[in-house]
Amino acid sequence: MTERDGLAPGVDDVDEVTRAVLTASRLLVAISARSLAAVEERVTIPQFRMLVVLSIRGATKLVVLAEQLQVAPSTAMRMVDRLIASGLADRQTNPDNRRETLLRLTDEGRRAVAEVTARRRAELATIVERLGPQQRVALIEALSAFNEAGGEPVVPVTDDPESYPLGWVDTSVG
Repeated sequence: MTERDGLAPGVDDVDEVTRAVLTASRLLVAISARSLAAVEERVTIPQFRMLVVLSIRGATKLVVLAEQLQVAPSTAMRMVDRLIASGLADRQTNPDNRRETLLRLTDEGRRAVAEVTARRRAELATIVERLGPQQRVALIEALSAFNEAGGEPVVPVTDDPESYPLGWVDTSVG
């Protein structure tokens, strides 16, 4: 890299980029934490992750949910029990196989995910609005490349707040 690339001669660009991404990740974690404030009395971050998976996948078997969250089925079951007690999720018999139970969001659970997502989106939009047009283009290019390298699926272009996955989900499972 050269000075015209924005780095001093001899500086390892991987270290500089890593430091910049770590700094940005602190900001993103802070935004995520603030967006969860509305539901934090009712759910933990791992439980919210479960709500997100259910909002993306719809009615889901416990074993698939556990795989998606990379937790043991017993851990997933305890999380589900707490979400059901909070009125954010429920169980239903699988109409295609009456021996199976499916887990799904309640209307209240869908509202919670939508509210958190809308808060997060609004705060991100406020920050992005502070950038100039060229900075926005550069950020899109950089983040698109970063997300692709990390295997993160692209968020759909829509005004539906429930269509904005919050990460953490391996959509290839199940």
